[in-house]
Amino acid sequence: MPNFCAAPNCTRKSTQSDLAFFRFPRDPERCRIWVENCRRADLEAKTSDQLNKHYRLCAKHFDPAMVCKTSPYRTVLKDTAIPTIFDLTSHLKNPHTRHRKRIKELTEEDLRKIKERRLASSIEQLASKKDGAVEDSSSTNEDEPQLSTEEKEFRDHLRSLFEVVVMLGKQSIPVVACKVSVAEHISSNLQALVDYRMNAGDEALKKRFQATAVNTEYLSATQQSQLLDVCENTVREEMLMEVRESRFFSLVTGDLVDFANEKHLPLFLRYVNQQNVLREEFLDFMSFDGDENALVERLEAQLTDRWGLSMEECRGQAHKATGTSTTKMKAVAVLLMQKYPLALHMPCSHMALNIHLANSLPFPNVQVVMETLRRVKVFLSTPFAQEELEKAISTHYQKNEEKGNTLKLACGSEWTEKHSVFDVLLDMLPPLLLCMDSIRDNDDGKFSDAVTADAYSITETLSDFEIIVTIIILKNVLTFTRAFGRNLQGETLDVFFAANSLTAVLHSLNEVNDNIDVYHEFWYEEAVSVAIVMEIPVNVPRLFLRKQRAADAGEVHAEVYFKEYVTVPVIHGVMQEVEDMFSETNLKALKCLSLVPAVMGQMKFNTTEENYAEVYRTDLPSPDTLPAELHCWRIKWKHRGKEVRLPTTIHETLQLPDVKFFPNVNSFLKVLSALPALKLEENKSDTASDRLQAYLDSMSSKQWNKSLAMLNVNTHVKHDLDVMVDKYCRLYPEDDPEAEAESEEVAEAEAESEAVAEAEAKSEEVAEAEAKSEEVAEEDAAMK
Repeated sequence: MPNFCAAPNCTRKSTQSDLAFFRFPRDPERCRIWVENCRRADLEAKTSDQLNKHYRLCAKHFDPAMVCKTSPYRTVLKDTAIPTIFDLTSHLKNPHTRHRKRIKELTEEDLRKIKERRLASSIEQLASKKDGAVEDSSSTNEDEPQLSTEEKEFRDHLRSLFEVVVMLGKQSIPVVACKVSVAEHISSNLQALVDYRMNAGDEALKKRFQATAVNTEYLSATQQSQLLDVCENTVREEMLMEVRESRFFSLVTGDLVDFANEKHLPLFLRYVNQQNVLREEFLDFMSFDGDENALVERLEAQLTDRWGLSMEECRGQAHKATGTSTTKMKAVAVLLMQKYPLALHMPCSHMALNIHLANSLPFPNVQVVMETLRRVKVFLSTPFAQEELEKAISTHYQKNEEKGNTLKLACGSEWTEKHSVFDVLLDMLPPLLLCMDSIRDNDDGKFSDAVTADAYSITETLSDFEIIVTIIILKNVLTFTRAFGRNLQGETLDVFFAANSLTAVLHSLNEVNDNIDVYHEFWYEEAVSVAIVMEIPVNVPRLFLRKQRAADAGEVHAEVYFKEYVTVPVIHGVMQEVEDMFSETNLKALKCLSLVPAVMGQMKFNTTEENYAEVYRTDLPSPDTLPAELHCWRIKWKHRGKEVRLPTTIHETLQLPDVKFFPNVNSFLKVLSALPALKLEENKSDTASDRLQAYLDSMSSKQWNKSLAMLNVNTHVKHDLDVMVDKYCRLYPEDDPEAEAESEEVAEAEAESEAVAEAEAKSEEVAEAEAKSEEVAEEDAAMK
């Protein structure tokens, strides 16, 4: 359980920071002074033992001189330490807030006693300073509390365990191995590595093992879970410290992941660190249960209550959703923007805009196409499958070798994730079906039954005329957004011009919508010609025909059906999604990229950033001086020397040493850099989402572990084993030798009290029996 600070107006807890938490002293007089300084009236009725057992104060309430760090993993208080730093007024700013820790109002008598005690305390401190000046500096260390032998051994034992856990995470080794058979089960990898270290001579682990009772499990499942939690939280807290320092961030979510048959949403944060480098880090998984409102509440609680961030500082959100989760995540984005208008909903830079738009269309036929694309990508990664596809391309395009070679180059890369994916898919349909037929036949016996079954399933999907029509409609409609999306994920100058070209994109889509009959006729003819080449029958879907017969409706022609149920919904859905993703506020934010000197130069230094600056006015340190500062910024680059090169990216601009003299521009650029639509300039080939996917692909889903995923994805984050040990001792004090000794003493005391109570009860029974026997004797004597 985490430790909570007992001070009024303090919400710190041990799981949110690496601050030390100190128990109330057992000494009644010192404990009384602590309670008086806290001004907690509800604590005055409690005994010093109760306060020592159940209440803590964090290190922020003590003078730093009173806090001693005796080792990298132990922080203690001096014997005379008294808390003096408290916030007793912040609750007055919001009188309607409900406070659990009520502050006591002081009387004149209380104030007099406090003054007297402080005066006596100051005299004692002055005397101690004089004595300390006379003593040698080396003797001061002797006064500080030192670790006992048992404590040191216990912490060395924990340090070895954490070293093993970190190694498991870094090497992507699952905690529990797979079952070999029903009767035989391999022990956990964590336990096996601990055994190996003991056999290799790790004295700390060996001593602890030898001291463990014979029938007691050395490393229980509960303790394993505790170790993993502490490792995970320590690494996360290291990253969160950077996020808090940078202030502004954007929220990015990934594809759903199944843990223990429950869907979880990966959460990433994008921010600019203190070195002015844009980072995107994986921080946690969140349960995907419940409706949109429940998901928003859970997301806010995760960010604020657990991570100590403020959603008021969130400047962007991007959701890489697929399938049925797309509609839900769009609703979540809308709800978040209603609460936090500056959390702009944008496409994610990791995904091509055309793929994002197609994923966002809530139509079953479109979702089947997108799911088939994902299946094809996985299928082609199996051994020999890529070779079969290249053979099929050579066979189909033997009369057009140039196009065949071009297609081979295209399918050799990540073509399913590019802006031109639907163009490539359409050209690849005939050879792809030829490839799948060859794998289904499996004449060489190279493929397993599972692979041939997948090939059959993909073939059945791609040989459906409705899917052919859907692919062609998507290809033609998304042609108008392809260049726009490519520029949006390009360099800073490309993004700026993309923001200014959106009007033209929407105009083209509206022109298609106004002349939908003409466009659909051409597109439908293209679909029919492709179907004839692939020998696929042209027909209306069977399910629709069955519904028509049930409703006793007239016959519907295929061209009319596909216009009404495919072409029109797709064009309307794409137009609506583009307008939603690039609202007026979003475009204003992207047009502020003219602050980058290279963009200024391209615009002949005739830019008007102040027209769009109102979006982020509250984020600037001196918004009133922004016009004058922007003027100076333009003049600086316009009249630069000939040898000075204009920075082309936000990252280059932020690295300039003199950007600090333009505080508004500096803040502006940091906020813009964190927007999820802009590409990551550093480590763009190895993003956190790629590392997470690599971890998930490296082992069976039954072996996935959220804590180990956190460690594996964030191997670049520094970790301090001593901090982990200290945190473990604070979170689980019952495992600490001191706590064990205390619990033994309590148990002995309780046993003694029970023994005394039993003895008293027996003596009372004996006395009652004697009294009864005397009464009987007296009655017998009276009768005689």
